[in-house]
Amino acid sequence: MLTGKKFGAAGDTVVVEELLQGEEVSVLAFCDGNTVVPMLPAQDHKRIFDNDLGPNTGGMGAYCPCPLLDSEQLKYVQKEVLERTVQGFKKENIKFVGVLYAGLMLTKDGPKVLEFNCRFGDPETEVILPLLASDLYDIMTACCEGTLSSQRIQWKENLTAVGVVIASRGYPETSSKGYRNRKVSAMHNHVVFHCGTALKDDNIVTNGGRVLIAVALAPELVIAAAKATNACKVINFDGAQYRRDIAHKGIAK
Repeated sequence: MLTGKKFGAAGDTVVVEELLQGEEVSVLAFCDGNTVVPMLPAQDHKRIFDNDLGPNTGGMGAYCPCPLLDSEQLKYVQKEVLERTVQGFKKENIKFVGVLYAGLMLTKDGPKVLEFNCRFGDPETEVILPLLASDLYDIMTACCEGTLSSQRIQWKENLTAVGVVIASRGYPETSSKGYRNRKVSAMHNHVVFHCGTALKDDNIVTNGGRVLIAVALAPELVIAAAKATNACKVINFDGAQYRRDIAHKGIAK
């Protein structure tokens, strides 16, 4: 990274940070500049292989809601992380409107922030929004108009969502392109989001590292995980790789 210039000019500077050990959890929140409303917590899986082995990726799958963050911890995150951040914006005369994303590490000393994003997160969004019962457009409008506090945001009860990413051969170092995706249209009772695909002769082919994410909903987390994983087996394509343990930490919990 430093001498080989693998990341170009980004490798000229080294930032030394505190080592945070624990489980990662993502908490996204709607914000209108004053009011902050957290969404259901989700957990991403960054490593390429099962059991969190191999190099980091952009995310190989996620599930929601994540039981590793209990209700009391979520209240703490809302008050001490999200709301304090928005108050900090206001002190700098910044009216933050949109989605505030807090990537957290659940350490032995409680939740700590790994990163902030000013957007929906991927692949968390693909498992969070299918559980939203309220109208997303109404929520976004309320954020823009500063009336979020009057919105009663509701979530679908007794449902969980699991999304499993299918990546191409070589990812995350490289990606293979042009391989046909089979049976994508045959997926019933699933939502399949396209990430790195293209159309070639009316066929869906691979066109990037993370190709698709198959999302399944079910009352039980273990069933949703099994359905999403099975969808990846059905779709498949040459060089396809995907994790088979997405949501297993939540299932164990």
